[in-house]
Parts: sequence; C-alpha cells; structure tokens
Amino acid sequence: MKAVRLHGKEDLRVDQVDVPHIGAGEMLVRVKAAFICGTDTRMYLHGNPSGVDARTLGHEVSGVIEALGAGVGEPYSIGSRVAIAPNMGCGVCNACVSGNTQMCAALTAIGIHVDGGFAEHLRVPAAAVAQGNVALLADGVSYEQAALAEPFSCVFNAFERLSPRPGGTVLVIGAGPIGLMHAKLHRAAGAGKVIIHDLNEERLAACREEDSSFITIGGRSVKEELNGHTAGAGADIVITAAGVPAVQPLALELAAIDGKVMFFGGLPKDREQVTLNTNIVHYRQVTIMGTSRQNLRQYRTCLSLISSGRVDLSRIVTATYPLDEAQAAFERVRAGIGLKSGFVL
Repeated sequence: MKAVRLHGKEDLRVDQVDVPHIGAGEMLVRVKAAFICGTDTRMYLHGNPSGVDARTLGHEVSGVIEALGAGVGEPYSIGSRVAIAPNMGCGVCNACVSGNTQMCAALTAIGIHVDGGFAEHLRVPAAAVAQGNVALLADGVSYEQAALAEPFSCVFNAFERLSPRPGGTVLVIGAGPIGLMHAKLHRAAGAGKVIIHDLNEERLAACREEDSSFITIGGRSVKEELNGHTAGAGADIVITAAGVPAVQPLALELAAIDGKVMFFGGLPKDREQVTLNTNIVHYRQVTIMGTSRQNLRQYRTCLSLISSGRVDLSRIVTATYPLDEAQAAFERVRAGIGLKSGFVL
C-alpha cells in the first residue's frame, strides 16, 4: 500500500509498504479522509520527536473498518464507517481514570508515536480500541467532516474551559482553519460579536465568506479597530489561534476587564519564552488559560454536533490531494494557502 512517511527533516516520501498486520484487539481501517495538522507540518520541518527512521504521519482520520482482530466485536463490524481519535493513555493514571487520557504522561498518539492515517490503511492499536477512540459515524456524515472532528474537538476543549456567556465579544487571533473553527463554535453558542484578526487577507476573506456576521481585522492596527467595535472595552474572550509569540502579550492588551485569554496555539520550542505584562492580569482581572488536545467525550460530542448539522465544517476544506501529491499538499499548508488541506482516498 502507499503511505506518506517522514524520514527526517523536510524528507517526506510516498513509500510502498505492506498492509499492516493486526493482532488481537486491533482493527484495520481503510482510510477515506485524512487532513494535515499544524503538528504534521512542525514534524515535517523539525523531524519526528519519537526518533524513528520513518513514520507514517496523520492523526485526523476517518475510514471504513476492513478487518477486526480477535476479541473485537459489537458495536464494530466490517464495513462500519468510523472516525478515530488519536490519543491513547496508559489507562490507569489519575489523568486517564478522570477521562482525560490525552493528558497522560505516557501518552501514545497515532501519527506521532505509531503509524498514522496518511496511508491507504491504518492499524488501530488495541489500546485505542479498548479506550473507545474509534467512533461510529452517523448516516450522512461525510468522511471529510468526520476527519475534522479531531481538530474541532481540540477547539471544543478550549470552548468548554472558557465557559462563554451568550452576547459576549470574542476575538480570535488567527484566521486559519483552527481560528475559523473557534469562531464558528462561539457564533453557534450565541456570541454577540465574533471578531477575527489575521495578516493574511485571503484567509480573512474566506472567514467572511463562511459567515458574513464575522468582523474581520487585517493589518497591524488590531487594538484601534477592536476598540472601535467595543467602545474601547476590549474583548470578553481572546483566543490565540496562531503559533506566533507576539500574539500572546498582545492578547492581554486586547482583553476586557474580567476578560479571559486562551493560549491555544503552541509556540516553537526555540521561542516559547514570552514576556507578559502581569499588571494587566492584576488590575484588569484577566484570566489566562490554556488547553491541549481533547478527551474522548469531547471528541464524540463534536461528532454529534457535526452529524446534527449544528456545526458545518464542510467549507473549511479547501484542497484535497491523492497520496502521491503529498509534497504539494504539505507545501500548500506550509505557505498558509487556503484553509484545510489533506488527502481523500
């Protein structure tokens, strides 16, 4: 079968490999859709942190069950349409038993620590099957939207932590696919104003096309423009959906009194130290928080939101490729062209 494997820094190849053999408790999934994440592009630029010679990337995945290992039964069957959450915990630590396997210190992730979904077939490990990482898809849910449940549920994790109130003003810094997901979720939950800031005018235009109620701010005068939309009060919620160090101190300046700031986008390892004006936190009573990944409850909740039509992610996908054109797909994402790109098989 074909598999898109990372052999080293910026060394991405489409290899011919054997179809994975599955053991007891495992399943084999025929991949139908898999999308490129910021984590994939960081690994492409800097190498796989697991240190293996070659790794099949891809953790935003959906497909069809082709084979079941011994001991795997209901509710799964051959031919079932599924989406797969990538994060597996040890199952016994405090994080895991609280339902937050994604925070396990011994975390194993599909597409990072084990081979992922940028291939014609995916082996789902027994731990993932046993912990409930494989979710059945409702009729009518496309494979493309199902694969997007993974990044969307990361966004939903942040949404739950923020506990937004209807009618508030939400500012999203970053108009990429993740930023647009944040904006769409807060709009669906009743935000009074959803404002999106980015320097990429093409992406801002895509956000306006997606929802004409979104207020977009380009250029570098974001503070002045935000004040114009909020009578100088600032935003009740500010979300940094961009891995750029400068946006974190900026986010504090843009928050209203009693506002909340969500550091969502991770920073590069060599630029992770950021200076913040803590007097803003103190005197304006601003709350700073962060989230990482998603738990399985949130993953399945997001699949339900998608299947019910409450949240439509279909137009976030702006380019799809066959596996043979993996290099072109990664370069498109690296250049920030369009929104979500990936593979449809």
